[in-house]
Amino acid sequence: MNNKIALVTGGSRGLGKDMALSLADKNIDVILTYNNSKVEAEEVVAEIKSKNQKAAAIQFDISQMNSIDPFLNNVREVLKNNWETDKFDFLINNAGVGATIPIPQVTEEAFDNLMNIHFKGVYFLTQKSLPMMNDNGGVIFISSGTTRFCVPGYSVYSSLKAAVEVFTKYVAKEFGSRGIRANIVAPGAIETDFNNAAIRNNPQMQTFLASQTPLGRVGRADDIGSVVAFLCTPESKWINGQRIEVSGGINL
Repeated sequence: MNNKIALVTGGSRGLGKDMALSLADKNIDVILTYNNSKVEAEEVVAEIKSKNQKAAAIQFDISQMNSIDPFLNNVREVLKNNWETDKFDFLINNAGVGATIPIPQVTEEAFDNLMNIHFKGVYFLTQKSLPMMNDNGGVIFISSGTTRFCVPGYSVYSSLKAAVEVFTKYVAKEFGSRGIRANIVAPGAIETDFNNAAIRNNPQMQTFLASQTPLGRVGRADDIGSVVAFLCTPESKWINGQRIEVSGGINL
């Protein structure tokens, strides 16, 4: 039996890296994308191969709409050359950037860039990937705890994530006839280099966020990847159209 194959955007570092490695631990092969971090991406590929899974890395900038078609052509080539197939099983829409911009300071340029990365790019990558996916696979989107509670400066980012939460349900509804499930994972505050490592580099913020979380700490990358990987296994076969918050119960 052939291994399942997952495509993870933004899989070279942070949450995406842990998702890719967690998928490999579930015996799922991985194609990961990177924007600038080629060396880091190749290191993740090597680590996945050390787990006896196949892996490949492809450059992709989701903020550029005209890059989606060429990127998927590259995916087809990699699938053919590395797996002798033209289909993959799971799409994990993880790539993203952080930005803390109070409403009075939001420019149209910043808005459009965040929209392209977090919603428009995700929408059309998903639309164009679904014909390349096997039946009975899945799409996983990444949201944020900040669609449930407000963090000042996140008005654009969180609004776009809320749009993706609605889109998730539509993907589940419209592609369920193919056995394709769609779910969205919403991390809380995580210690990574996201948003210029705003949490990791700020002990006071870490202490405050930990105090708001019943489990008494901020999140780590490895708190998220295992949940994403679980959603790509048969054990999660009846979970569909759901927002799953993975935040340690912050701000209950």
